[in-house]
This record gives sequence, C-alpha cells and structure tokens, in this order.
Amino acid sequence: MLVQRSAAQAVPDTARIPLSLDTTNAAQAPARAPLVYTPSEPVKKQPFQPIPKKSALYSAILPGLGQLYNRQYWKIPVIYAGMAAAGYFIVDNTNSYRKYRKIYIARLQNDFSDGSPYSTAEVKLLQDTYKKYLDMTVLLTALGYTIQVLDAVTFAHLKNFDVSKDISMRMSPVVTPGGIGLGLVVQFK
Repeated sequence: MLVQRSAAQAVPDTARIPLSLDTTNAAQAPARAPLVYTPSEPVKKQPFQPIPKKSALYSAILPGLGQLYNRQYWKIPVIYAGMAAAGYFIVDNTNSYRKYRKIYIARLQNDFSDGSPYSTAEVKLLQDTYKKYLDMTVLLTALGYTIQVLDAVTFAHLKNFDVSKDISMRMSPVVTPGGIGLGLVVQFK
C-alpha cells in the first residue's frame, strides 16, 4: 500500500511571536517635514466628461436635470415647454372626455336635460374622439419623457467626441488574389 504525504506551507502563529516595543529609538528620531507634491509641469485641466449613467438617472428623476448635468442649458426650457403643453392637453382632453361621457350616460338613462345640441350618436362620437385624443396625448408625453432621457445619455456619450476637419477619401487600384479591383480608403485624421 502506497501512502502519499503532502506538505503545505505552515502559517506562523502570530500569538507566539513576542512583541517588543522599542521606544528608545522613536524618541531620538528627528521630526520629518511633511511631503509636499510639487509638479514639475502644470497639470493640464481635462475637459468635462459627463458620466452617461449619472446623466440618465438625473434626467429620469427630474426631466431636464440630465441636460443641466451635461451643461446643455438651452434644452431645459424646451423640455419644460413640452411638459407644459402636454399637461395642458392632458387636462383639456380629460375634462372634455368626462363631460361627454357624463352626457352620454345621462342620455342612455333617458335624461335629455343636459342642454347639449348634439344627438346621442354625436355625443358618443365626441366621447370616443376625446378618449382617443387623451390616449394619444398620454402616449406622446411618455414618448417625449423617454426621448429627453435618451438625449441626455447620448449627449453624455458624445460630449468630447472628436471630429477633425480632415475627413479625406481616396480611390486607388487594388490587386487581390481574385484579380484587379478598385479600393476605397477613408482616413480620419
């Protein structure tokens, strides 16, 4: 029978190591001056680069806050004007829908005392129309909210994207194993 022996590194027991505090040399050590960093060259200030996730979070919490973080101040009034318009249309369409719904329900119960010049079919059509307008307004408001979040993220990604003025293109003949052809080379410098 063959017995294998294994060896492992032994970790010394720190409780067995004697602690000796030598305070005699500490009292005699000279006091050192604090280290001060003095750069030989001035530190070049980097351009502001927003963090896309932070921009998205800010814009999702409060519309326009991501644009404020990205330093796109001119977009904030546009966003709030869109929100004000959306709010107006939501309130107006909701009130009109409720008004014609109330009239339609009264007409179904043979109560024609609402003073509306419309027939029952026309009231039903108006109710359905304002319901459709309300649904579309809510949908477009949600779409606008999503677009402003995506705008903040996109701008944060592309804030310092470098597009140089020299975008050149040249055509040259190319020899390939299959024959001679025409190659297109685009250089970004």
